Amino acid sequence: MSVLHKVPATTVGRGPQGRLPPTWRLLVFWSVPALLLCAGAIGYHAIERWSWFDSFYVAVNTLTSLGGGTKHAASHGGRVLTLLLALAGISTLAVAATELLGAIVTGELREFLRSQRMTRRIDELEQHVIVCGYGHVGQHVCAALLAGGVAVVAVDRLDAALALARETGAYAVLGDATTDATLRRARIDRARALVAVAGSDPDNVLITVTARLLRPALSIVARSEDEATVPKLLLAGATRTASPHAIAGERIADAVLRPSAVDADLQMHEELVRPGGPLAGKTVGASGLRARGGPLLVAVRHRDGRLAFNPEDHVRVDAGDVVITLDNGPQQGPDHGMAPPT
Repeated sequence: MSVLHKVPATTVGRGPQGRLPPTWRLLVFWSVPALLLCAGAIGYHAIERWSWFDSFYVAVNTLTSLGGGTKHAASHGGRVLTLLLALAGISTLAVAATELLGAIVTGELREFLRSQRMTRRIDELEQHVIVCGYGHVGQHVCAALLAGGVAVVAVDRLDAALALARETGAYAVLGDATTDATLRRARIDRARALVAVAGSDPDNVLITVTARLLRPALSIVARSEDEATVPKLLLAGATRTASPHAIAGERIADAVLRPSAVDADLQMHEELVRPGGPLAGKTVGASGLRARGGPLLVAVRHRDGRLAFNPEDHVRVDAGDVVITLDNGPQQGPDHGMAPPT
C-alpha cells in the first residue's frame, strides 16, 4: 500500500477538499437565524417603537412562521421587515436543519467527533511507535508491538485500512506519511521509534528522510523490497532496514534445518536498566539474572556500546545498560528494575 500518492488536501480546521468540519458548518448555518432574530428585533424596535421584548417576540414569530400574538407591524417599513424576515426564516432554517440532519444521518458528525477524540489521545502519548503504512506487513508489525504492550500509531492514506487498525487497538492518523504535518500529528516528537513499511521503496526512503529531519535521534526501521535500496535507506537516515522476503526465506529455511528450535518458539527480549533500580550497580552473579526458571541471560550491552556475550558473574551491570535475554514466550520472572529500551 503506497502512502506517497496524492491525498485529499487537509488543513487545520478543514476537512477533505477544503470543506469546513461539520461542527464549524453547523455553527455557521445556525448562526444565521440568530443574526436574523437580532436584526429583526432591532428593526422592529427602531421602526415600530416597540419594547425590546415585544420586538424580539414578533421577530421570533415571524422568523419561525409560527404566527399568533396581538402585535403586528402597522407601518409600511414594519411590514417590509416582516416580509423579509419570513422569507429569510423559511430558507435559512430549512438549510440549517438539512445540514444538521445530513451530518447526523451520513455519520460525518460522529466520525469528526471520533477523530477529535483520537487526536486528543494521541497528543497524550509518549514512547509510542509510529507505523507508516498499514498493509500486510504493517498489520503484523502493529500486532506484534501491541502484543508487547507498546502503544502504536498507524499512519495510512486509506481510511478503510485505519478502521482495521483501530479495531486492533492502535491509534490512527489519516494522511500522507511523507509529509511533516502528518508525522507531527502522530506526535513524532514523543515517539520512541518509527517503522516505515509502505508498499514501495521510494515511499519508505521519503518517509525516512522526513522523519530523520524531524527527529535526528529517532530510531527508524525501514522496509526494503530491493537489496539495492538498503544503502539509500541507510543514507536517508534509517537506523536499521528489514526485507520481508529475506526474513520469510530465513524463517522457512529454519523450519527445515532447525525444526526443533522453531517449535520451541524462542524469543529474544531486551530491557533497559533503570537508574536507581535494584539491578543497577550489581554484578551479574548478585543480580539474580540467572535465577532458575527465569529467562536465559544472553548478553549485556553496556552504555559505551561494548557487548558482553554470555557475561560472567563478575560483570557489572549499570543504569543505562541493556540486558538481553532468551525465553520461549512473553517475558516472565521478577522485576529487576528494568524498562523497555528507548
